Amino acid sequence: MSYRPRIPSPGRRAVLRGSLIAPAALALSPATASAAPALHLAGRPEASWGVQVGGVTASSALLWVRSDRPARMLVETSATESFRRVRRWHGPRLGPGTDFTGTTPLYGLPAGEQVHYRVTLADPADPRRTGKPVYGTFRTAPARRRSGVRFLWSGDIAGQGWGINPDIGGYRVYEEMRRLDPDFFLCSGDSIYADGPLEPSVTLPDGRIWRNVMTEEKAKVAETLDEYRGNFRYNLLDRNVRRFNAQVPSVVQWDDHEVRNNWYPGQILDDARYTEKNVDILAARSVRAFQEYVPLAPSYGSDRRSRMYRVVHHGPLLDVFVLDMRSHRNANSPNRQADDTTGILGAEQLRWLKRSLAASRAEWKVIAADMPLGLVVPDGATNFEAVAQGDPGAPLGRELQIAELLRFVKHRGVTGTVWLTADVHYTSAQHYAPERAAFKDFAPFWEFVSGPLAAGGFPANALDATFGPDRVFVRAPDRANVSPMESPQYFGEVEIDGDSAELTVRLRAEGGAVLFSQVLRPGRVGQ
Repeated sequence: MSYRPRIPSPGRRAVLRGSLIAPAALALSPATASAAPALHLAGRPEASWGVQVGGVTASSALLWVRSDRPARMLVETSATESFRRVRRWHGPRLGPGTDFTGTTPLYGLPAGEQVHYRVTLADPADPRRTGKPVYGTFRTAPARRRSGVRFLWSGDIAGQGWGINPDIGGYRVYEEMRRLDPDFFLCSGDSIYADGPLEPSVTLPDGRIWRNVMTEEKAKVAETLDEYRGNFRYNLLDRNVRRFNAQVPSVVQWDDHEVRNNWYPGQILDDARYTEKNVDILAARSVRAFQEYVPLAPSYGSDRRSRMYRVVHHGPLLDVFVLDMRSHRNANSPNRQADDTTGILGAEQLRWLKRSLAASRAEWKVIAADMPLGLVVPDGATNFEAVAQGDPGAPLGRELQIAELLRFVKHRGVTGTVWLTADVHYTSAQHYAPERAAFKDFAPFWEFVSGPLAAGGFPANALDATFGPDRVFVRAPDRANVSPMESPQYFGEVEIDGDSAELTVRLRAEGGAVLFSQVLRPGRVGQ
């Protein structure tokens, strides 16, 4: 393998300067973490929520921070942890309009190199009054094939009533992932559970007590902009998450629980917990909070509205196509219509995806789907939430759109496609092949599932035979909503070798075990 040396974490000097030491206001105890840090009338601006990096390319990145009061964001970057030679970046003024969050774009960075940075918040009225710097580091994308790429993926965070539990060390799987020191982390949706209120404690089947860190916003379903913001802040209370964010860039996808379970555009809720019944209004509030709390460069559709789907170029070996299978879908239904041009992606997103796949020159095209293809995900007694609906015959409903995409990949000779997803709260590997399928006009491919990262585990879903899936591996609980104290959490690892360009997928369990591994060879249509 031809990988550059890994830097496991910001060094001892940075730790001693306080970059990764949790402030008292964010300690994992019910007394101190029961509310987010509030505005103070005196003192200096503080960045107690840590830092995040997104949008990383071979020469640029987007750096995020949140202040506890109005502040000016100042950034310094360096090739070394000593910061003997620095570049300075003047970021935006942070204020209540963005919930005191802000991002600073960094340009002209060296390709495939470690970048060290520190963020300082200054009083807008007196630039000499600054808070304690917050430190972090990340790697830019490589410019050369031989550098290789390695990243992790998972999803489903703070779901089904399982939040930050101080008794088990919080979201401890984040520390395990940080020690693997990936180039980036792909969060495959359900990054929050805005519709999942927490209780202070839950009694497990064996009598043990699960305790949750509580905040005001997590005590009810999110409806207002401030409540959605509070859901995004909640995960940042965990010191493992902040430490991870200070080292590992993120590519964050969204799905349903960022708004409400199984939502679709135009839906009117029949749920007594909500005073606001129009899901489009709720989604607009969530989108705003998402864009405030996720370091994400804006992109736009043909109507100039902001969009969530995008492609992330990570050097010559990898393009990641981040789908939005939520915002452009049709209504959940029995999903057996013989004609469906909207599907789960919408017509414009499907055109974009086909065009972008055909134009990609990367060796590997990872399709990051926030929902699985051949797994049957029901929505109530008669409707379906994902693509499949359990009919093993020719494509119907949303399957028609996926069939069109798979046919396009085959006939255009698009090589190196791999599907990654989360959503179903277990881990598995499915191989799709036309000889097993009712629809046969496609090239074989793999779909890998991982998760949850900090939520309840669920039994494996049934398979739909339309695209011929074979479940090669699965690890799932035997009952619904198994807590993280009873079952390990799951995440996946993808490693592309710089010499051979082979791609290896590893399905991992919390605790260090590699449950399943699959090596894929480059240059093949589908896979």
